[in-house]
Amino acid sequence: MRTSVIAIFDIGKTNKKVFLFDEDYKLRFEKSTELPETKDEDGFPCEDIHALTQWVKESFHELLLLNKFDIKALNVSAHGASFVHLGDGYKPVAPLYNYLKPFPEALQKTFYDSNGGENEFARVTASPILGHLNSGMQLYWLKYERPEIFKQIKYSLHLPEYISYLFSATLTSCITSIGCHTNLWDFTQNNYHPWVQQEGILEKLQPLVPSTEVIDVVLNNRSIKTGIGLHDSSAALIPYLQYFSEPFVLLSTGTWSIGLNPFNHSELTAEELKKDCLCYLTYQGNPVKASRLFAGHLHDEAVKQLAKQFRKDETYYQQVQYNSTFVSDFKVQSEATTFEEAYHRFISTLVIKQKESTDLILDDNVKSIFVDGGFSKNNIFMQLLARIYPAHKVYAADLHQASALGAALAIHDEWNSKIRPKQLISLELIT
Repeated sequence: MRTSVIAIFDIGKTNKKVFLFDEDYKLRFEKSTELPETKDEDGFPCEDIHALTQWVKESFHELLLLNKFDIKALNVSAHGASFVHLGDGYKPVAPLYNYLKPFPEALQKTFYDSNGGENEFARVTASPILGHLNSGMQLYWLKYERPEIFKQIKYSLHLPEYISYLFSATLTSCITSIGCHTNLWDFTQNNYHPWVQQEGILEKLQPLVPSTEVIDVVLNNRSIKTGIGLHDSSAALIPYLQYFSEPFVLLSTGTWSIGLNPFNHSELTAEELKKDCLCYLTYQGNPVKASRLFAGHLHDEAVKQLAKQFRKDETYYQQVQYNSTFVSDFKVQSEATTFEEAYHRFISTLVIKQKESTDLILDDNVKSIFVDGGFSKNNIFMQLLARIYPAHKVYAADLHQASALGAALAIHDEWNSKIRPKQLISLELIT
């Protein structure tokens, strides 16, 4: 008898993965790849949308050949701030532009001057000023800097919805993509910002569809319920929202450490926006106050420097055990003489920065802080975080592939004949 499973494509900036989860959300199959980058018309590095499309299609074909599995459903989690622009024949007519591509200063000034100024616009759209990382700005840039491409664009899909479209043949927009620092959504009106229609952008966007909706598709003579795709940060929050009702903050750690407080509904202030706060929208369409810290990147750079300074391997930090005497009061007293001491000192400064970032979204209701991702396994980071938050319970959360699981759980009722497992997330209280 074949095992009923859901297929999830989890598309990161670097790693592209596909998983099969059974009805108990146990991982039954996993495949990943890294695809070589290409360059856009300006020579700026970007993802190769054609190579990605081919890998997704070929990978799914391989899954269909695995006779021990019965694929009941499919969904997608993928990084945001990336548009796929389709023209006639539903083929891409532009590169998958890199959100790190510099945005022309003069054009940016024109945009904000025309829309009430940076501070007010950032406030109502819950979007810090981030250039191409505000994905709506990419369409504005195309209109004025690449008009010949803009005219060819019939449909613009965020990346998660594009990957879903490859299977469903249905064009949709998901609120988790539209609501993630895109400059497109007016959080005060719960609708698109007026500029989107005024600039002829709205006609290129697709109907908003609930994140829990599925499209019935026949693939290879099999009926497969296909989700519309989710922004990965919002997807990673879904398991926690479904399993915990008491207010919490989730620190989702990797290259970025993203703090998410789905229980804080206060409007963003100008000061918070300046400090890189923003809002996401949950898969249910509710605002999530969020803060960001480039923690993983800072850590990687520091580890390289320390390894060179103390003549150690770059993985040596993984062997270092927590020693409270190295960081008695979060203050650097003298020059560190060993790798162990220097690493503790660095992590203590990182934890101070993490507290500054997390405090921006904390409120009095929150008593628990969950940490998942890379730093949840770093005992020194976790011990110091618990020390700097003595009034809170700090937990290391063990949830592998949170965004992929979130994408699966979002459409649970549509494909899964079992009730959700009682225990999906394991928590370790740091004491």
